[in-house]
Amino acid sequence: MIDEFLNIIGKKASLSRENCEKIRSSYLKDKSRLIESAVETKLLLEEEVLEALGLLYDIPVNCALAMENVRDDWTDGISKQFLKKFAIAPLVREGNDSIIAVNDPSDISLVDEVATLLNFHAYTLVLAPKNQILSAVNALYDRDTESAQQLVEDMEDNGFTIIDDFEQTADLLDDTSDAPVIRLVNHMISQAVKVRASDVHIEPFQDVLKVRYRIDGILYEMLTPPKGVQSSLISRIKVMAKMNIAEKRVPQDGRAQVRLGEQEIDIRISTIPTAYGERLVMRLLNKSGYFLKFSEFGLSDENMTLLNKIIRQNNGIVLVTGPTGSGKTTTLYAGLSEINSPDKNIITIEDPVEYNLKGIGQIQVNNKTGVTFAKGLRSIVRQDPDIVLIGEIRDLETAEIAIQSALTGHLVFSTLHTNDSAGAITRLVDLGVEPYLISSSVNTVIAQRLVRLLCNGCKQEYQLEASHIKSLGVGEQYIGRHVFKPKGCSNCFNTGYSGREAILEIMLMNDALKSLILKTSDANQIKKTALEFGMTTLRQNGMSKVLKGITSLEEVLRVTQE
Repeated sequence: MIDEFLNIIGKKASLSRENCEKIRSSYLKDKSRLIESAVETKLLLEEEVLEALGLLYDIPVNCALAMENVRDDWTDGISKQFLKKFAIAPLVREGNDSIIAVNDPSDISLVDEVATLLNFHAYTLVLAPKNQILSAVNALYDRDTESAQQLVEDMEDNGFTIIDDFEQTADLLDDTSDAPVIRLVNHMISQAVKVRASDVHIEPFQDVLKVRYRIDGILYEMLTPPKGVQSSLISRIKVMAKMNIAEKRVPQDGRAQVRLGEQEIDIRISTIPTAYGERLVMRLLNKSGYFLKFSEFGLSDENMTLLNKIIRQNNGIVLVTGPTGSGKTTTLYAGLSEINSPDKNIITIEDPVEYNLKGIGQIQVNNKTGVTFAKGLRSIVRQDPDIVLIGEIRDLETAEIAIQSALTGHLVFSTLHTNDSAGAITRLVDLGVEPYLISSSVNTVIAQRLVRLLCNGCKQEYQLEASHIKSLGVGEQYIGRHVFKPKGCSNCFNTGYSGREAILEIMLMNDALKSLILKTSDANQIKKTALEFGMTTLRQNGMSKVLKGITSLEEVLRVTQE
């Protein structure tokens, strides 16, 4: 079999005899792992191996398994662990179009066993990537699991056990623990990931305990567990993060890492004492996700061109401003990913390091050991960097070192918490930075917000009236234009929105602005001058998305109100 496979893949992927022998040697070490062995050589992609096996066994390849209209009423009869171990996904549909997806076609007896258990008289056998199969299996069994509210209703004030030996990287979808509090925590985390929540809030009040998820920047109340489970619930999560469960009087921070199928989830956990018990927030970071590129930000052609030009400057400071959660870090990471290459030395200092960037040196701020932004930055400039990213400019010392770095030939990226681009100049002056240093070092200030996107399945069209235009403060030329508003359906969690995109206000520092900064730090005057030179404001950028039916008027007004 291996000779036939190598003959097919050698021709299909144009492999040399030497490379074919490398694949053969890897396979002979463990004959039960042909696909993994071939991929581990880094000579082939999994899809290429599957296509060759498809030709060898005469089985079609399906790299994207469709989960629409798939039944899950059979899941009680087959072990999920069995399907995941052997990478088999039965997609049972009404009629005769059911599919059994496998990753390795060498042992068809396992497929026959599954077909017998499901009483399949006819089905289509397909090959699919392992991650697609595991995701499909997890999705099927997740549909049939108890809802979080049912778990809550089953809980009483006694009988809970806290298990200390929690494995940080265990797959939560495989956890079969009978302890209700553990099942509730696992379900909360898996559901939060499923609905793309960035944070989970557990909030105690006098007579009630509330659980809220932050989805697309907005908090939604999801659960109200019995007040009696509060201590057990908080303790369980603190155990996961290796925090002190006995200490409830002081704030604590911790982190845990869990796995859901193929997804690695990093959880930052914070607790604070309140009058009615500890309040806990979990920040979820999906480590398995990929970094967005500028082309996926939903940017206008003009802004795309500007950003690509800005990140390729040789020196100076590029500031991204906006409130917490406005996507500043994502924008900076996307910029670094675009310009990252072997001929550049890129170093970052962050608090915390949220995502690992390949080929880039990342330093974690640690105040306990004395690694502050300022001290870390002093060390970075002695590391011969071309590009430096500072997580945030918080004080005068950090600002001054950043400016000196920019003036000595480095390109510096950083963030500030201000409402708009002009406000960044005022903020730097307030920190104590001399205006002449700002005008000579800052190249660009970008103000950013995230607007929620209207759900394409339920958005409703209506006509703009004069009152709408007046509330946004834009021109009357928009009166009568047809735009959309949210409604809400099951696909968008009944919010009317699904996903987010960035709106930007890019202030390029030209000679007129630099001269003005030497005279005044008044944000209104700086903004007025920038507008005279063609700067597009956040609201104007947001309005263009409203007119295209991408977002709503209310959403733009919400994120740009001053």
